[in-house]
Formats: sequence, C-alpha cells, structure tokens
Amino acid sequence: MLAPYRLLAAVGRLPTLLLWSLLGRLHTTATALALTFLVTDWTGSYTRAGLVAAALTIGTGIAGPLRGRAADRSSVPKLLILTGACYGGGLCVLAALPAHLWPVAPVVALLTGLSMPPVSQVARSVWARVEPIEARNATYAVESTLSELLFMVGPMLAAFTVAVVDPWAAVVLCGVFAFLGALGFALALMRSDLRPVPTPKSESDTPSSEGSTTGPAPTTERRRFVLREPGLAPTITVSMLLVAALVAVDLVIIAWARERDTPELAGVLVAVWAVGSLAGGLIMGGLPGRPNPVRRLIAVTAGLLLLVPVLPPIWAEPNPWLVGLVLAAGGAAIAPAFGAMNNRLGELAPTGRRAEVFGWMATGSMAGSSLAATSVGWMLDVGSLGAAAGLSAAFGCLAVLVALQIPVAAGASPQERAEDVVS
Repeated sequence: MLAPYRLLAAVGRLPTLLLWSLLGRLHTTATALALTFLVTDWTGSYTRAGLVAAALTIGTGIAGPLRGRAADRSSVPKLLILTGACYGGGLCVLAALPAHLWPVAPVVALLTGLSMPPVSQVARSVWARVEPIEARNATYAVESTLSELLFMVGPMLAAFTVAVVDPWAAVVLCGVFAFLGALGFALALMRSDLRPVPTPKSESDTPSSEGSTTGPAPTTERRRFVLREPGLAPTITVSMLLVAALVAVDLVIIAWARERDTPELAGVLVAVWAVGSLAGGLIMGGLPGRPNPVRRLIAVTAGLLLLVPVLPPIWAEPNPWLVGLVLAAGGAAIAPAFGAMNNRLGELAPTGRRAEVFGWMATGSMAGSSLAATSVGWMLDVGSLGAAAGLSAAFGCLAVLVALQIPVAAGASPQERAEDVVS
C-alpha cells in the first residue's frame, strides 16, 4: 500500500511542489466560512451572504479557463504572483467595507474572483507529467487526500478568528494566505524540473496521445473548443455537482453553529468531516489499480444521505457528537472521489492544454459552489437544516448519473474497462 507513496517521494522536488500547491489553496477552504459570517453579521440574511459568495465564485469560474490558458502559454510564476496580489488585495477590500455598503460587496467579490491565482490548475497539469504512471496516480491521490487537511485547518482557523477577533479579520487572513501561497508555489516551480514550459499556440491545441481516448485530432480540428474532447464535459460536470453537494453541507454546518451561537463548532465539525476524508484517502490512495469514479461517487452520496435523519425536522435537537460521527463516516469517500476525478481528467485532457482543462474544472467547481451558495442559502432561510442536507444528497445523485457518461481513458486494462462499464 505504501509503494506508490515511495515512488512519489522519489521524484525530484515533487514533495515540495505538492506542499506549496496545497498551501496556495488553503485560503479557499476558509474564505466561504469567513465571508458567510461577515455578510450575515452585516445583514442577518443567509441569502445575501450567498449572493456575495456566489459573486466571488462566478468571478473565479470565469477566470479559471482564462488563467489556465495563460499558464499554458506564458510565464507561470509571474502569473501566480500577479494574480495572488490582486486576489489578496480584493479580499482585504471586502473586509474593510462598512456594513451599510453591503450592496457593493458582490461587485467587489466578482472582481476579486476574476483574480483568483491558478494554483490548482497549474498543479494538476504538472502532476499529469509525473512518471512513472504509478507515481502519477499516487500524486493525484495524495493531493486529494492532503487537501482534506486544508478543510481541517482552513475552516478551524477562520472560525477561531471569527470567535476571538471578528469576521473581517478572518477575511483579511484569507487574503494574506492567498498571496503568500501563490508566491511560495511560484518560487517552488522556478526551482523544479517539472515547471511548465510555455507552449506555442499551434502545439498547445494538439490533443494528447497519452491521455486521449481518440488520439491526435486532424489538423483542421486542432483549434476546436477543448471541452469537445471526449469525456471532458461530463467529467467537469461531475466535479461541479460534487462541489455543490459538499458546499451545501458546509453551509448547513455554518448555519447550525450560528443558530447555536457557537461559531467555533462550525470549524470543529468541518475538521471532523475532513478527518474522515483524510483517512479514506490515505487508505484508498495506496491501493493498486485504476480508481473507479462511479463507485466512489456512490459512496459519497450515501454519506450525504446519512446526514439528513440527524438534522431537523427529523431530529429536532441535533446532537453534535452524533452529527460529527456521521460526518466522519460519510467523509471517508470524499478524497478518493476527488482523486479519481482528477486522475481521469488528467488522462483525458490534451497534452498542451491541460492547465486550460483544469481551469475549466476550477470553473465547474466554482459554479457548483455558486449553485450551492444561492440555493442552499435560500433553503436555510425558508426551510430547514434537513431540507438543505437533502438538497446536498440530490446533487450527489446527479453526479453519479453524469459520471456514468465518462469514457474509460486510454491505457486501461480490459478488466478495468469491464469494471467501469459494470459500475
């Protein structure tokens, strides 16, 4: 089980790159919580908080493929540093807004989201170049697993800052982490042999022969829209729905903690959820064979369904220990599911356009976050915690149905292809 992790550690400077890529995304796990507390303190409305969060995610979603394409064709370190500075500055501006000017917040959030540093898409495009393939699979698995540490540390740090200082301080802290993380990742890339090399436009439009199920496309199709490549659109749609489901649960936890007047509980429960995911990722990441996305998504959805009966109206007075136990058990499939989806997308993406493809994945993720922020925010205002959790499970069910449309990547064995079809 440990063999893939040993292979990963043997690739030069890969552990350092992995570490900085994670630190560069730490702010993303804390920003939603910090902004939710900030805007609800301003307005007393989860719907309005959802609008601000949705504006931020819409801006980030628009920027995703654009930043990814820029990363494929220009200096990645310079791009990371510039966008990190703009994004961090935007969050500081949001924190400094007076409460009576909250209608300006969605505009500022949108502009801030447009500056999101492309840490995730750059990192995942780099992992697709890791050899041998066992080390590459382990890298995707370890990244998804260790990302759960971010969901432990980020929300807890934000919740602690909200409880001890104020919501605006938590938002500022997110901005500082955004800039420092992007800067550190940029410097690590400059020292690594795996750093991206700008690709000429004519070459960047050539599909991958190592990951595509169809092989190189004819010259007349080299300029076609990248999401027309087989399997990319459903894979990104699944990521969008999966993120929507998980963000919905985050909002349910935040709402319950705020109703109890214990904001620190939100950070603790999100951390417990992440512990379950971390444990599942460590175990599944070391197993041999190609990961099966459909099976892992079914397991995630089952965990989401388990949350509904322990919340109102079914359980009138939720028990924090019971909710934490359900979150820990249900979270065990989250990191394995993300690892499987990222690995499959890296196999299907054209070689010279991987950062752009993972940028579209970031866009899909942000769209899922925006969908959850608006729909679940409204559900919490007019419905119940259990209804909002049920909506999360509905997103998970849709993700499973769409995942059935994802083709098997080139290089899979006949047995793995059969297993994909059966699942």
